[in-house]
Amino acid sequence: IGVRGVICIREPSLGPVFGVKGGAAGGGYSQVVPMADINLHFTGDIHAVTSANNLLAALVDNHIHQGNELKLNPKRIIWKRCLDMNERALREIVVGLGPPGSGVTRPDGFTITAASEVMAILALSRDLKDLKERCGRIVVGFNTDGKPVTASQLKAQGAMAILLKDAVKPNLVQTLEHTPAFVHAGPFANIAHGTSSLVATRIALKLGDIVVQEAGFAADLGAEKFFDIFCEAAGLKVSACVIVATARALKMHGGVAKEALDHEDPQAVRRGLANLERHVENLKKFHVPIVVAINRFPKDTDKELGVIEEFCKRAGAAFAPCTNFERGGEGAVDLARKVVAATKASDPNAVRLYDNAWPIKRKVEAIAKEIYRAESVSYAPEADEMIKLLEANGYGGLPICIAKTQSSISHDAKLIGAPQGFEFPVRDVRLSAGAGFVVAVAGDMMLMPGLPKVPSAEKMDIDEKGTITGFR
Repeated sequence: IGVRGVICIREPSLGPVFGVKGGAAGGGYSQVVPMADINLHFTGDIHAVTSANNLLAALVDNHIHQGNELKLNPKRIIWKRCLDMNERALREIVVGLGPPGSGVTRPDGFTITAASEVMAILALSRDLKDLKERCGRIVVGFNTDGKPVTASQLKAQGAMAILLKDAVKPNLVQTLEHTPAFVHAGPFANIAHGTSSLVATRIALKLGDIVVQEAGFAADLGAEKFFDIFCEAAGLKVSACVIVATARALKMHGGVAKEALDHEDPQAVRRGLANLERHVENLKKFHVPIVVAINRFPKDTDKELGVIEEFCKRAGAAFAPCTNFERGGEGAVDLARKVVAATKASDPNAVRLYDNAWPIKRKVEAIAKEIYRAESVSYAPEADEMIKLLEANGYGGLPICIAKTQSSISHDAKLIGAPQGFEFPVRDVRLSAGAGFVVAVAGDMMLMPGLPKVPSAEKMDIDEKGTITGFR
C-alpha cells in the first residue's frame, strides 16, 4: 500500500520443525524464503548458541573436577546443557558416572536451545560488547555459602562471545513479494520471552516506515513479555498490536475436536469468542490500539467469520479478514490499511504491568491475576526457596518471564476458552541473570519438550535431486 514495511521474526528451532508444528517460515503465498534453509540449519546461529551454552557447562564441571576453587555446591548448580531437538529423555540426567577421571557425579539436565539463557542473551543484546558482558553475568550456580557463582568468575565470557561473534549479526532474507525480513534469534515464547533480536529490530526501524515484529503465541505470553521484557530492555514503544484470530482456533475453544474443525459451526465460534475477548481485554491494559486479523482458512464459512466480525464491532476493535495465504499481499491490503491507521492514531505510551522494584512474588501474581485471571498463586517448596535465595543475592529487581502452556490462557492446557478463578501453581523458579529476567515455571511446562506420537519428521523426505518435501 505504499508503506515501507520490514518484518522481524524468530529463527525456527529444529525441535518444533521435526515435532508437532513443522516448518515456521509461513506458507502458501505468505512466507519467507529460502523456506527449507530457514527451517533447518540456516546460518548456524542456533548451533552457535548450543555450543556457547555447552562450553560453559563443560567449564563448570571442569572447574569442580580441577579442585573447585570457587566452592561451587554440586547440588546448587543451576546451569543446564542444551540441545536443539525435542528429547524428553534428557530432561533429568546424571553426569560424571564412571571412574574418578570422569568428573564429579551430580544431577544435571538439558533444556532445548531455544529456551536457553544464551538464546535470550543473543536476542536481547545490543552488540557484541553487550553480549559478552551479559554472558559474564550468567549465574551458573551457588557456592557452599549460598552466594552466586558467575560465568565471569570462570573466565568463560570471552570464549562464549567468540562462538557467538557471527550469530549476533542479524540474518536478512525476504518474503515471496520481496519485503525485507530479518530472521534472527529464536527464544521460545512459552518458555523464554518469544521475540526476535533487539539488534534486528533497531536496524529494521532505521530502514522501514513500519516494523512488524513477531511476539510469539498469544497476548497472555508473547504480548505481555514483549511489553514487560523486550520493550523495557530495548527502550522501545509499541504503536499498535495485531491479534491473529481464526475460526478454527475459536471453534476449538468452543469445544470442537480437532478432527471436526472442517464442519461449519457458528455456535462453536460464538462460544470460543470468550478466548478472543480475553486477549483483547489484556492488550487494552497496555494502552495500545488493537487490530484483529481474521486469518481465513479455505473451509471457513461466511457465517463463522461473520460471528467474529460482529464481536470485533461490539468490542470496538478494528478488524480485517485476511487471505494472504492464498492471495499473497493482495489478501492483506485491508489489514495493512487498518494497521497503518492504528499507528497514526496512537500515542505510543504503552504501560507495563508491574514495577521491577516489586518483590518477585508480587510481580508473578500481577501477571497471573491480571493476564491469566488466576484467583491465587501457589509455590512449590523448591520455588519458594529459590525466590528467597535470589532476593537475598540482589536479583529480586529483575522482570518476570513465565514459562507455561501456550494452549490455554491458564497454566493448564485442558482449560479452554477464558478460564478464571483458578490457582496458578509455580513449581520452579530459575535465574537468567545475563538475559536479565527471572523465569517462573508453571504447571507441567517442560523446558525440554518431547516429540508427539507421530512427529512431523516422519512426513519429511528428500529425493536424489535434493528436493525437500513434507514441511508445512
